[in-house]
Amino acid sequence: MTLDELINDWNGPLTEGRIPALLDETLRDGLQSPSVRDPDIAAKRDLIHRLASLGVDAVDLGMPGAGPKALAAVRALMVEIRDHRLPLQPNVAVRTLEADLVQVAEIQQRVGFPLEAGAFLGSSPIRMDVEGWDLAFLVDTARKAVAFCRRHEVPVMMVTEDSTRARPDVLKAIYSAALDEGAQTICLSDTCGHATPDGVRRLVRFIKDEVIRDRSVLIDWHGHNDRGLGVANAIAAFEAGADRLHGTILGIGERCGNVALDQLMINLHLMGFPKGDLSDLPALAERVAELCDVEIPANYPVLGRDAFRTGTGVHAAAIVKALHRGDVELADAVYSGVPAALVGRRQEIEIGPLAGHSNVIYWLEMNGYDPSPDRVDRILQTAKNSPRILSEAEIRAVV
Repeated sequence: MTLDELINDWNGPLTEGRIPALLDETLRDGLQSPSVRDPDIAAKRDLIHRLASLGVDAVDLGMPGAGPKALAAVRALMVEIRDHRLPLQPNVAVRTLEADLVQVAEIQQRVGFPLEAGAFLGSSPIRMDVEGWDLAFLVDTARKAVAFCRRHEVPVMMVTEDSTRARPDVLKAIYSAALDEGAQTICLSDTCGHATPDGVRRLVRFIKDEVIRDRSVLIDWHGHNDRGLGVANAIAAFEAGADRLHGTILGIGERCGNVALDQLMINLHLMGFPKGDLSDLPALAERVAELCDVEIPANYPVLGRDAFRTGTGVHAAAIVKALHRGDVELADAVYSGVPAALVGRRQEIEIGPLAGHSNVIYWLEMNGYDPSPDRVDRILQTAKNSPRILSEAEIRAVV
């Protein structure tokens, strides 16, 4: 039987025919995490090349209005994309202030390459109350910002911050004004990580039915992970009609972080939307972790140290049986929801207090030792008396 016949998939495929675009926010929202280090420009150049090779469609290069350093990085990365003809649409985050928008127009003019302005504006009642804004002010601000971008031929994405806690009439008024002035894209933002998948679907459908209607306009989704629902919400947004999904590598970002772009890419691939060769994804994640001075948790999905390790006897026995049949694909699936081979890894069998004979025999065979009953028993006895997985040195000492 084939692997498809051996797995009854309750998820089912999505058959809409649409393919989601992906926008990476690692170099902007990711760097807003209070716990990361801002890499130098050379490192950022390396990262955008890696992102392009993985099939990412667009990249947020930063917030040029944050200061001279941020502005210099955006300029340098724009030149890198242009000169190396990277298949990435560059984007920057800007306030709906002319001072910020002028910078975008100047960068685009200097580099001679389109730079999308992600112009953001608070939209929720709680933010309006804190800032002393009313709806008329928000609509006028959005209208003026988009009109400025259109006069200077800057592609513009109108972003409403805190969309998932905003009132329908406010969102409709802001987006309608922006679209009337020529915005090509609107972006719904779960700025505080408030949404659930059901809420995301309702919001996207409302925007499609009440704002977009028959206009040729793209919908972006920008989510955060405060409730641990970032990836699920991004998928829900796509299912409801969003065209482009934002995220960061390893989910770094404000507070609890953004949608983890790496996890989103894995899920989209398994749902039937491959974006590229994901075998380089672990190397990219390790590079981001190194440059931004963050650790990848051992249990992090797909990329963590433990993602494809097991020290449990029952699990190991099933994997070993599949391997002894010569069926590597089966061994990669029998106790794994994600094939290790998808990201260039393999199943790893360790020896620890929950190990069985299969764990030990597999290790001995893989390391060129005769799995004699006495040797297996001695190692297993040592493992049963250990509070953790045995190191290779400890196993060899028993051998």
